[in-house]
Amino acid sequence: MDGMEYSKVYQNGSAPEAADGFPEGFMKVSLVIMAAGLGSRYGGNKQVDGLGPHREILMEYSIHDALRAGFNKVVFIIKPDMEELMRRLCGDYLEKKTAADGSPVEVVYAFQDFSSLPPFYTVPEGRTKPYGTVHALLCAADAVHEPFCVINADDYYGIGAYRAMYEELARLPESGKAAMVGYQLKNTASLYGTVTRGICTVEEGRLRSVQETQRIKLFRDGTLRDLERDCPLDPESVVSMNFWGFMPSIFPVLEEYFEDFLRSEAGQERRSECLLPIMVDDLLRAGKLDVSLLHSDDKWFGMTYRDDRETVTEELRKLHRAGIYPPTLRE
Repeated sequence: MDGMEYSKVYQNGSAPEAADGFPEGFMKVSLVIMAAGLGSRYGGNKQVDGLGPHREILMEYSIHDALRAGFNKVVFIIKPDMEELMRRLCGDYLEKKTAADGSPVEVVYAFQDFSSLPPFYTVPEGRTKPYGTVHALLCAADAVHEPFCVINADDYYGIGAYRAMYEELARLPESGKAAMVGYQLKNTASLYGTVTRGICTVEEGRLRSVQETQRIKLFRDGTLRDLERDCPLDPESVVSMNFWGFMPSIFPVLEEYFEDFLRSEAGQERRSECLLPIMVDDLLRAGKLDVSLLHSDDKWFGMTYRDDRETVTEELRKLHRAGIYPPTLRE
């Protein structure tokens, strides 16, 4: 990328190098995991909370499913002070694994912090909150030179989502196209508090718009309301859960969009964020991006509030008992 260097990356413990020595026909595809969020509503770093039968964290299930689907590179976007913990939790053993095509799994660490902000920008006094998912993805720009899928660290998406995305990434042209796996709103809300979701408009298998909707409340009778607008929501609505597929040509677009955000009034606020669903919606409306909508029959679940922990833990136990996953993911 020209201009500001957003990312500082380390590949298997050293500066990144071009991949070589792989079998003929090798297709490098990256799984990019956004794990630098503060998890403020959950009350801690929910991304590293052990939930599986052997204290596996949710992103380990994402990695396991992605490798089964054909992905062969994993990029962790983390805060600098999380590197040692991330290596201990899953990075070190992941470097010893092989992907489905027999190639060694490539592991890269990218860091999201204020040091990667462009020189024209001054952080508002008192701001500690990260700048959102657009900035997070930009911080991995130097690490990703191949088709990639970007996900949240604290969501469970299911193997079907990764298979569908891997196949779609193999078909995408170099620029102007992207993909998203959508989920039903009724399966992504929490009984323990409100959530923010990107509610999608879809036509003929293409994403037409994404409306970032805050304060979505799920009630025990199954109804959902937008508390901000005081209106009911369709439980069957398709929503974005930050499961996006892009080509590396998206990075200059991200850079321009993020720098425009920083120059705007929102960029001067202490808590505003630059978010991928809003960026995608803006690009869709401007005719600059075409996004295919993919589906998965797997059930999404995730950690928004600490009270979600028991439900997620039980869902994972069921998947292990059903043989979807081996007794431990760390062998």
